[in-house]
Amino acid sequence: MEQERLQKYISRCGYASRRKAEELIVAGKVQVNGRQVTELGVKINPAVDRVKIDGQRIEPEALEYYIFNKPKGSITSVGDPQGRATVMDYLKDIKNRVYPVGRLDYNTEGLLLFTNDGALAQALMHPSQGVTKTYEVKIKGRVLDEHLEALSAGITLEDGPTSPAEIVDYGFDSKTNTTLVEITIHEGRNRQVRRMFEHFKYSVYNLKRIAYGGLTLVGVKRGAYRKLTGEELRQLKALCKLPFGKGPGDGAKGRKMLTKDNKTVRSQRRGAWR
Repeated sequence: MEQERLQKYISRCGYASRRKAEELIVAGKVQVNGRQVTELGVKINPAVDRVKIDGQRIEPEALEYYIFNKPKGSITSVGDPQGRATVMDYLKDIKNRVYPVGRLDYNTEGLLLFTNDGALAQALMHPSQGVTKTYEVKIKGRVLDEHLEALSAGITLEDGPTSPAEIVDYGFDSKTNTTLVEITIHEGRNRQVRRMFEHFKYSVYNLKRIAYGGLTLVGVKRGAYRKLTGEELRQLKALCKLPFGKGPGDGAKGRKMLTKDNKTVRSQRRGAWR
């Protein structure tokens, strides 16, 4: 096994964040093979070295992977000094420390992944991987075809041009005065989908992420979560070109259909742009 920085190992064991681990090292609370370590930058071999904090042995947690259906009105954070609801409030039954992969803003709902596998989380969020994210967008008023075509080709926002997107237009509903659009992107900028439509002065009525890297919300109710199957984990790791070992679940194939509230999406499409 390759060597690993001591603070990263401590974090991977779920004992503390890397920054807190560095503080523990400098404070002289960490021992490696019985020897006190106080300098940052020390590397260990996790396969043979034994690490203790205040005399207690620590070891890496078992890797866990979950799909969560985030409701509106919660922030994607492990804690909030203002006392607002966070996504962690819905995962209190999970014993090991897991954290969200990326984020959804306060008023956005839908698919959010959780794991303690740092390598996979970083790979999924890295722009070079081009992991797709599909959103169901309900917009006030009627959306013009030329604007959807422009969004699919890429537009320029205040933080630079967007990459091409795949867009499916499900049409305008005169009863609710809303247009339903499905958009797939592979970038992860802050509030990107909202800002793309706001660029053309549209107001987003509801935004929901319905797919991430081929995974969907099938069988996951709002505010609930489930473990990834072995096949779903294999799919994600293959997408990120990471080695796949023994994963959770029984290896049953994950379903790849897009869903709306756990129902198959409508097949009748008014227009689609790629």
